[in-house]
Amino acid sequence: MTQNIRVVIAEDDVQIAEIQKRFLERIEGVELVGIAHTLEDAEDLVDVFKPELLLLDNHFPNGTGLELLRKLRANNSETDVILITAAKEVDTLREALRSGVFHYILKPLVFERLKEAIHQYAAHLEKLHAMDDLVQTDVDTLLPQRAVSTGTASQEIASSIQRLPKGIDGITLDKIRTVFSDSDASLNAEEVGAMIGASRTTARRYLEYMVSTQELEAQVNYGSVGRPERRYISA
Repeated sequence: MTQNIRVVIAEDDVQIAEIQKRFLERIEGVELVGIAHTLEDAEDLVDVFKPELLLLDNHFPNGTGLELLRKLRANNSETDVILITAAKEVDTLREALRSGVFHYILKPLVFERLKEAIHQYAAHLEKLHAMDDLVQTDVDTLLPQRAVSTGTASQEIASSIQRLPKGIDGITLDKIRTVFSDSDASLNAEEVGAMIGASRTTARRYLEYMVSTQELEAQVNYGSVGRPERRYISA
């Protein structure tokens, strides 16, 4: 497609929304037209800008993204939706599929997964724009992009649960990623904990996990006195 895909982000967590914004900036053919931190603002942005795509969180303080999605469908909105959520319940997935989401992505959001979903969506639009009269083979190539079978999606949910070990929460993980995306400096656990509103012990647990996944590197600073200090920097 020669025209950019216009996208709205609806995410109540400011830091996670910033991560999504930065991810989109790295994907060609995408234009971010607005960021909403409430369901009301998301509805207004969709109504005004009529974007092709809405990246929608599910949990908001005053409702759910699925409630907004049902409202958009009732109003015949043409905006497609990728649900990006920490909800791992299969019932939530089934409801999302019934409501017509294009894709369902589990948090913590990984750049490669979002990029793949955007590319799938771009290819989907290309096929639609190139078609005149449908034949069954055309339908067969389009529908798998829009409706992942509940069996496959359930396996993906189970896989996602297994990827994050006990004691590691996707939301906190994304907050720490934001900290390091904003700075090239090395930080210790106490500094990171203060930035995300967590204890040094909690921050250390997440930092060591990110070292194990090679997102961060650990450096030992011996200093002049006292015990060696462990500091962390983006890999």
